[in-house]
Amino acid sequence: MDVDSNLVSCNRLILLHGPPGTGKTSLCKGLSQKMAIQLQDEYARALLFEVHTQALFSKFFSESAKLVGKTFSRIKSCAADKATLVFVLIDEVESLTSSREAALSGSEPSDAVRVVNAVLTQVDALRRFPNIFMMTTSNMTGAIDAAFVDRADIKQFIGPPPKPARRSILSSAVKELARAQIVDTFCPEKEAQELDRLAEVTDGFSGRLLRKLPFLTFSKLASTYDKQPLPSSEFLSEMVGVAGTERIVRGELASAEEKLRDNRGR
Repeated sequence: MDVDSNLVSCNRLILLHGPPGTGKTSLCKGLSQKMAIQLQDEYARALLFEVHTQALFSKFFSESAKLVGKTFSRIKSCAADKATLVFVLIDEVESLTSSREAALSGSEPSDAVRVVNAVLTQVDALRRFPNIFMMTTSNMTGAIDAAFVDRADIKQFIGPPPKPARRSILSSAVKELARAQIVDTFCPEKEAQELDRLAEVTDGFSGRLLRKLPFLTFSKLASTYDKQPLPSSEFLSEMVGVAGTERIVRGELASAEEKLRDNRGR
């Protein structure tokens, strides 16, 4: 569309935010692949440029802002070829765009402010490249500078999976164990009651933790595993117990973290 970007602003910038382990990075990568396929008639090739934020920080004063500039220069160099569709993925973007107000009022070095300013300048510079799409993720949206949040065209919260999704994730994980003959033949229809119970007790769990539950359960049952498939019903029942233990541990960690924050605030 031939629209004056000075009158109608579009940065082609997406910010996915939410708790850890909910698949934000995977969604960004999946979206880039989907868009590359849909736009293959317009672009001969597509690139995914992952920015590793930790590599942009330097112990030398003002060097970090220069590293940001060099990184975005490489991105713009790739996008100079109009036949190339460029996707930029910045994971944990809050490390590059932390609130300048908080930095100036606290003990953060002024170099952190320089980095944020550099990122904002580069984001604005990318607007002239219609073949660049930037995707960012964050676990700490409240720590991001308001100017960066304002530049995001789409700000989408990605939370823990709902019950139907949890059930599907757990079912697919146990199916894989059955394929590997770690558990015996698994039939979701026959094990529906146990699956529903398991999906219920894992409310609030991230997709990452749900995928890890079968491993934790097998670790607990490893002493009884003699290369003969474990009964799937027994395995599912044990997973319920492991999920309960994980919930307790998560609660204890959250309480300890809250106490630590309270102590720091005093």
